[in-house]
Amino acid sequence: MDSLSFMFIVVTSLLFTSQFSSATDTLTSTQSLADGSTLISKHGSFELGFFSPGSSRNRYLGIWYKNIPVRTVVWVANRRAPTKNSTALLMIDIKGNLVLKDGGSVVWSTNSKREVQTPLLQLLDSGNLVLIDASDGHSGIYLWQSFDYPTDTFLPGMKLGVNLKTGLDRRLTSWKNWDDPSPGDFVWKILVYNNPESTMWKGSKFYFRTGPWNGITYSGKPQLKPNQPFSFNFVHSDDEVYCAYYPKNKSVISRIVMNQTNYWRERYIWEEASQSWSLYTYLPTDYCDTYGLCGAYGNCIITDSPVCQCLKGFNPKSPDNWNSGDWSQGCVRNKSLNCQDGDGFIKFTELKLPDTKYSWVNKNMSLEECRGKCLNNCNCTAYSVVDIRNGGSGCALWFNDLIDIRQIPSGGQDLYIRMSASELARLETVKDEPDEKIVAIVIPVVVLAFAFLGVCYYFCQRRIIKLKDKNEIDGSDESSEEDLDLPLFDLVTITRATNKFSLNNKLGEGGFGPVYKGILADGHEIAVKRLSSNSGQGLKEFKNEVKLIARLQHRNLVKLLGSCIQGNERMLIYEYMPNKSLDFFIFDRTGGKLLDWSNRFNIVCGIARGLLYLHQDSRLRIIHRDLKSSNVLLDADMNPKISDFGMAKTLREDQTEGNTKRVVGTYGYMAPEYATDGLFSVKSDVFSFGILILEIVSGQKSRGFYHPNHSLNLIGYAWRLWKEGSPLELAAPIILDSCHVSEVIRCIHISLLCVQQHAEDRPSMAYVVLMLGSETAVLPQPKEPDFCKDKGSTEAESSSSNQVSLSTNEISLSVLEAR
Repeated sequence: MDSLSFMFIVVTSLLFTSQFSSATDTLTSTQSLADGSTLISKHGSFELGFFSPGSSRNRYLGIWYKNIPVRTVVWVANRRAPTKNSTALLMIDIKGNLVLKDGGSVVWSTNSKREVQTPLLQLLDSGNLVLIDASDGHSGIYLWQSFDYPTDTFLPGMKLGVNLKTGLDRRLTSWKNWDDPSPGDFVWKILVYNNPESTMWKGSKFYFRTGPWNGITYSGKPQLKPNQPFSFNFVHSDDEVYCAYYPKNKSVISRIVMNQTNYWRERYIWEEASQSWSLYTYLPTDYCDTYGLCGAYGNCIITDSPVCQCLKGFNPKSPDNWNSGDWSQGCVRNKSLNCQDGDGFIKFTELKLPDTKYSWVNKNMSLEECRGKCLNNCNCTAYSVVDIRNGGSGCALWFNDLIDIRQIPSGGQDLYIRMSASELARLETVKDEPDEKIVAIVIPVVVLAFAFLGVCYYFCQRRIIKLKDKNEIDGSDESSEEDLDLPLFDLVTITRATNKFSLNNKLGEGGFGPVYKGILADGHEIAVKRLSSNSGQGLKEFKNEVKLIARLQHRNLVKLLGSCIQGNERMLIYEYMPNKSLDFFIFDRTGGKLLDWSNRFNIVCGIARGLLYLHQDSRLRIIHRDLKSSNVLLDADMNPKISDFGMAKTLREDQTEGNTKRVVGTYGYMAPEYATDGLFSVKSDVFSFGILILEIVSGQKSRGFYHPNHSLNLIGYAWRLWKEGSPLELAAPIILDSCHVSEVIRCIHISLLCVQQHAEDRPSMAYVVLMLGSETAVLPQPKEPDFCKDKGSTEAESSSSNQVSLSTNEISLSVLEAR
C-alpha cells in the first residue's frame, strides 16, 4: 500500500468516527456519539446520551430533561437490546439511517426508506429526536423521528394514534420496572373504530377506555375542560387518528407516563419550588373505570352500593350472581324489542358512552335524523350526538349490547337507548304525575309526617347522646337484621357447604371465632367466619364489619358475599382466598421461599391502594385500626386483599381524627398516639402500613423482634441501619437475589416515613402510592421514629387509663388456614 492510500484511509476513518466535545444539538454523518458524550437541544430543554436505569448496569441510549436535577428519562432507543459496556457508538450510516453499534454489531437502528446525501440528526427542544436532510433546509420534513416511536412517556406535541396511510401505530408501553426499560404489559393506544377510542390494556386484557371524543373532551373523562392548563386535540380524518396535548403556558413542564407498578397513566407537572414532580392526574381514577365491570346494560355509579345498577328497563341476567357481587353477566331487557311494533327510545343522561367497537358515525347528521336512522335499523340499540358543542351535532349509532357505561354527574352525555313499545308504555305509566286532588290530600299529610318525624328525631338524638356518654357507642350501635343490606345465606346451605363445619374444613381461628372453607352447590368456594359464643369480639364487631364492608368495592379489599343470621348463629361469608394470609409466607421459612421480591413489592403496592381507597375514595372515610400481616389475604395470583373490618371506625368528610376509650388492635402495629391516648386517624393506619413494609422486606415480625447485639426492636433496627447508610442489611436473604435494590431501599425509606413519631409528619396514603409508583420522586428524609425499643404490652396498658384490647394472637377475625 502506498503512503497516499494509507493517508486517505486514516483521514476517512477519523472523519467518520470523530466525536465532539462541546455541547451541540446535532450529529452529522461524519460524527459519532460515544458513551459519555451527549447532544443538548438548542435551548437546553433535553439531553440525549447513554444511561443506566436504577441499579442496572446495562447501558441504554435515551433522552431526558436537561435542567431537572432528578434524571427523568422520556425516551429509550434500544429498550429491548441494552449494551453491556461503555463502548457503544451512535452514528449515521451511508444510507442515512441512525445506527447504534456495540463492538461492530448493530444493536439498534432506524429504517428510513429514503436515501439522502446530507443526513443530519437533531435533538429538538420538544424532546423529539429527528433525522432530516440538511439540504432541505428547514422544510419540517423528517426522515425519521423519535416521536413516531414513543416508549412509556407522552410529551406535549407528540401524537398518540395511527397513521391510516402508512399503518404507523404510535402507542405507549410501560417500562418493565424501574431497572428495566424493556416493554412491560401496560399499553395505551388508540383503537381505530368507526368511532375511535383511547384505551389501555394489561397485556391482552382490555383494562380501561376514556370513551369517544365529543369535541371538548372524552365522554368518560369530563374533567378535561377547556380551562385546564393544557389544550387537547383529537383528530379523526381519512389520513390519521390521534390525540395530542399542549401546555397553554410554555413554562409548564409536563409529561404523561405509563406506570407498570400501579397500572396508572399518570400526568406529572414539575414544581420548581419543591424541585420535584407533582402528580396532577391519573387514570383509571376509581373502581367504575374498570372496563365492563357491570356487564351489558349495567350502569356503574361510584356513589351507590353496590356500584353496579341495571339501567331503567333492564334487570340482572343472573340475579344470584348479581346479588353476590358478580356483575359480569350484566343485565337484560324486561321486554324484548319488536322492530315491527313501534320501538322507541328512552333518554339517559350524564353517562359515559358505551364501548364503540360496534358503532357507526356520521358527523353531518342532526339528532332527529340520527333517531330516524336508528329506528329504521332493527339492529340499532342506541344513538347519541358525536359533538356536544353548540347544541350538539353528528350521529353515533350502536349495534350491539351496550358495554362499559358509568354515571358521570355534571359531566356525562345523553344516550338514547332503544326500548320496546310495551316497555315504554309501562315506564311512562310509572312516571305519570299525580292529579291535583291527590296532591291536595298528600301535601298536608306530608307536612304532618315531617313534623312528627322532627319531634321523634329530637328525642332520638337526646337518647343517642345519653347512650354515647354512657357506653361510647361511637357509630357501632345495634342494628336490626334488615339494616345489614347483604344477601342472606340460610343455615342449611352453609352447613352443607362446610360439611357440617367439619374439622377438615377448618381453616383457622381468631378472636372472632373459627373460620371454615365451604363449597356451595354451584361449585363456588367460600370462607365462612362463624361467631363463637365465647368470642370477646362479638355481635358489635360482627355488625360493624357487615355495615362497613358491604359498602366497599375495591380489588385490594376482600369481598364479603353475604351473611347468615339464624337463631344464635352469626356468620360472615367471604370470597375464598386460596393462598391464605400474608404472614404465612413472610414469617415462614418454607413459605418465604415462594414469595420473591416482585411478589412482595406488588403486595406492598396493593395494600397501599386498598388503604388509599378506604381513606379517600370510598363513600365513607374508614380507619381500619387493625392492619397487620394476618389481616392481608392473598388470592390465587398472590394479589393482596385487606380483610377484617370488625374494629374499623368511620369518620365524617370534615373529620381528620377520632378518640376512643376502648383501644383495640394488635400491639406492634399500633401508632404511639393510638396506643397511649386512644387517638386514631388515617395516619394511625399509615403507621401500621409502615410496620407491614418492614415485615415484608425483612421477613421478621415486628412484635417480639430483638436484634442479638442490642435491644432494638424492628423499627429501631431499621432506623439504625438507615442512619448507618446500610439499609439493605434489613432485607431478608431470600429476596436479595431477586430484588431490585432501588425498590427495596425506596420501600424501607417509605416505611420509615410512615412510622415517624408524630402523626402530622407521616405521609398520606395518596402520597405513599405516588412514592411507590415513581422512581423519580424525591423523598423527604424521615425523622427518628418512636417505639425504637420494644416496650411490651404492659407498658402500653399502663401508660393510659384507656381500656386496651390487644390481639395477642396474630389471626384475630381473619380468614386463614391453620399454620
